[in-house]
Amino acid sequence: MNPVALYRKYRPADFGAVRGQENVVSVLKASVAAGKPAHAYLFAGGRGTGKTSMARILARALGVSEKDIYEIDAASNRQVEAARELREGVATSPFESKYKFYILDEVHMLTKEAFNTLLKTLEEPPPHALFVLATTELDRVPDTIQSRCQVFQFKKPTQDILRTLVLDVAKAEGATLSPASAELIALMGDGSFRDTLGMLQKVLAAGTQPSEEEVARTVGAPRGAAVAEFVAALARTDAAAAIGAFHKTIDAGADAKTFVLLLVARMRAVLLLRYAPEMKEKIAEQFGSDAMTELSRLAGKEGAALNAAMLAAFIGVLLEMNRAPLPQIPVELAVMRLCEGRMV
Repeated sequence: MNPVALYRKYRPADFGAVRGQENVVSVLKASVAAGKPAHAYLFAGGRGTGKTSMARILARALGVSEKDIYEIDAASNRQVEAARELREGVATSPFESKYKFYILDEVHMLTKEAFNTLLKTLEEPPPHALFVLATTELDRVPDTIQSRCQVFQFKKPTQDILRTLVLDVAKAEGATLSPASAELIALMGDGSFRDTLGMLQKVLAAGTQPSEEEVARTVGAPRGAAVAEFVAALARTDAAAAIGAFHKTIDAGADAKTFVLLLVARMRAVLLLRYAPEMKEKIAEQFGSDAMTELSRLAGKEGAALNAAMLAAFIGVLLEMNRAPLPQIPVELAVMRLCEGRMV
């Protein structure tokens, strides 16, 4: 495999390659086409959602050369002295472009004094200076700064977007992944393009044709068969078998919360097959043909105990796990109550 990190190798280079941020792309493209970019933008969103990549795409679309793009980590340059140096540098002309383009990452880390100095720069910028401020914590950016910027909220990519990304990049790297493996890697990426591709790189480092079990072991997730066993036990309202399958998986080193996330995804698929059978093809893309046989069986009479209330109960379990003294306890209680016929 190429030693370059996948998230760098497959970072989008233009607006057309950006996934899942159509609301941001449409506005920025329009401003570029009109030749009227804002003097300052504030990109807010979770880690790995493409804020810095979008800033670089905007700079390239405006014809800014690499020599005139300045990427600054505000977390490492958070004091007022750094902000003053920035203000002095802004005053000088670009090397070979129409604009000097400044990208300030993690801008919420600036001190109060540094923010005050930056505010003066944003209030009276020279015409050749453009700024993109990026943050994962918008509420920590002063209102005075926000009011001087065009603010864009970056959305977390959906599971579908991340799964498609995983499959596309794996194919480009000459690797073969099953739909279920791609779904698992996307889930473990936790709404981050960067983390998802980092997880994929970890998987592909072990081989280009990994089995589903190898993928699960590499990313530290429970095996799909273990989750399927748990769901089948719930369908039989067999609390002992369900709890046993759960603990066997956790004892093998799997993360309890990841187990429940995969459980919720599988139960949702069963209910969609039951109540929205026209979605069968889309569900098959996520789980693969092997899992579809079991999912289809449970969508029928044999899985009648699996219902919307049970799915809602395990969604509640996800919330409770963060507050419980042990993350296993909410799962155990849910199984006991559900198999007794009472909802959590």
